[in-house]
Amino acid sequence: MTRTQTTKAMADTVTIDQRLLVWAERVEKALDAALPLPDAEPARLHQAMRYSTLNGGKRVRPALIYATGELLGIAPTELDASAAAIEMIHVYSLVHDDLPAMDDDEFRRGRLTCHRQYDEATAILAGDALQVLAFQTLAEGPGSAEQKLAMIQILARASGTAGMAGGQAVDLAAAGRVLTLIELEEMHKAKTGALLQASVLLPAAKAEVDASLRGCLARFGQALGLAFQIVDDLLDIEGDPALLGKATGMDQARGKPTYPAIVGVPAARLKAQELHTLALQELSAFGAQADPLRALAHFLTNRNA
Repeated sequence: MTRTQTTKAMADTVTIDQRLLVWAERVEKALDAALPLPDAEPARLHQAMRYSTLNGGKRVRPALIYATGELLGIAPTELDASAAAIEMIHVYSLVHDDLPAMDDDEFRRGRLTCHRQYDEATAILAGDALQVLAFQTLAEGPGSAEQKLAMIQILARASGTAGMAGGQAVDLAAAGRVLTLIELEEMHKAKTGALLQASVLLPAAKAEVDASLRGCLARFGQALGLAFQIVDDLLDIEGDPALLGKATGMDQARGKPTYPAIVGVPAARLKAQELHTLALQELSAFGAQADPLRALAHFLTNRNA
C-alpha cells in the first residue's frame, strides 16, 4: 500500500463527528490567539468580543474550510487564519442580528446574547471590531500577496450588500409580507448562502485551483447554503430549543418569510434533500478526495440543531 493509500485508509476510519470536533478545536485555538486579550484596554469591549466568539457554536463555516482544504491538499495550518476570519464575520453578524433593532433575541447558543450580557452599545462595537479583525487576520495570515488579496475579496463580497448584509436587509424589509419563492431563495442565497459558499472558495483561492474546479465548488457551496437555511427554517418549527440553544417559533411570531411558510413543511424538507443531492453532484469531479466534504454536507442537511 502506498503512502497516499495508507493516509486515505486512515482518514476513512474517522467519522464526521470526530472531524467536526477536531476542526472546532482548531478554530477555537485560532480564534483565541487572534482575539485581543480580555484585560487589554478597552477591556469591556475585548471581553464582549471574546464572550460572543469563544462560546461554542457549530463552527460550520470553519469546518467547510478545513474539509475543502483536505480535498485540495492544503495543510490545516495554512487555513487557520481563513477559518478564524470567516467565523468572526459570522459571529459579528449574530451579535448584530440579536440586537433589539434587528431580531431582539435574548439567548444565543444557550447563553445571554451579547447586548443582554453587556449592553447595546458594547454589542454594536463588538460586532464592528470583529468584522475588522476578520480582514486583519486574513491579511496577516500565511500565503502570497495574490492569494491574500483573492481571499479578502471573496470574504468582502460574501459579507457585503451582495451577500450577507444585503440578504439581511431584504429579510428585515420582508417581515409581514409574502415573498415569491424566487425572492425567498435569492434572499437566502445572500443572507446565509454567501458565507457558506465563501467557506469553500477561500481554500480554492489559497490553492489557486482552475476556473472549472472553482465553479464546481461555487455551485456546491450555493446549493448547500440554501439547503442549510431551509433546514434552519424547519428547525425553528420542529427543533428542540435545548439543542438549538435559542427559542423556536420566532420566525412565525415575527412574520418572517421562510421556506416552510411558503411551501409547507414536507415540501421544504424535500427541497433541502434535493439541494443536498445537487451539491454532491458538483463534487463528482474530485473523486474520493471529496469524501470528508460529502460527509459534512450530509451532516449539515440532516442535523437536529
